[in-house]
Amino acid sequence: MSLILASKSASRKAMLTAAGVAFEARAGHVDERAIEAMLGDAPPPAVALALAEAKALAIAVEDALVLGSDSLVSVDGRRFDKPASRADAAEHLRFFSGKAMELHSAAALARNGAIVWSYAALARLHVRDLSEQFIADYLAAEWPDVSYCVGVFRIEALGVQLFDRIDGDHFTVLGMPLLPVMAALREHGELPR
Repeated sequence: MSLILASKSASRKAMLTAAGVAFEARAGHVDERAIEAMLGDAPPPAVALALAEAKALAIAVEDALVLGSDSLVSVDGRRFDKPASRADAAEHLRFFSGKAMELHSAAALARNGAIVWSYAALARLHVRDLSEQFIADYLAAEWPDVSYCVGVFRIEALGVQLFDRIDGDHFTVLGMPLLPVMAALREHGELPR
């Protein structure tokens, strides 16, 4: 058996590598905005799960287990995607300032064109009050790296400075609920029990 990670995410690759999981990374084409539009006002965990499942199903390799994952941020009931530009990132950060960010990270496993497992996790990240100077300095240091990050942060880098408190699993914050994924990989024969 073999595992395929349906992602280009450096963070997800690093998590699996550090955990000793053998995998091949391939990115399938998924129109995330079309899926989000189709789901309309669905709750954020449902959207994150739908995107993770679509990514897992986007790569078809006979008998291989395909892992799809996605993260979604919501603040005050509003969903946020990756910033489209540096100005957009600054607007996101201004909106997040002083508020609780909900980060929904989902993962799904597919085999032979069918979802065999899925899971969504939630972390709450409490954003401190951010000054205009901090936002400018932060983006000067972190752009364009955070352009690929929902929530405009990399927790393993300067993004940790955005928060006063984090409630939730570290791996969920990194972008994939790794412990449940590991349990599912053991259940599906990819890792030893």
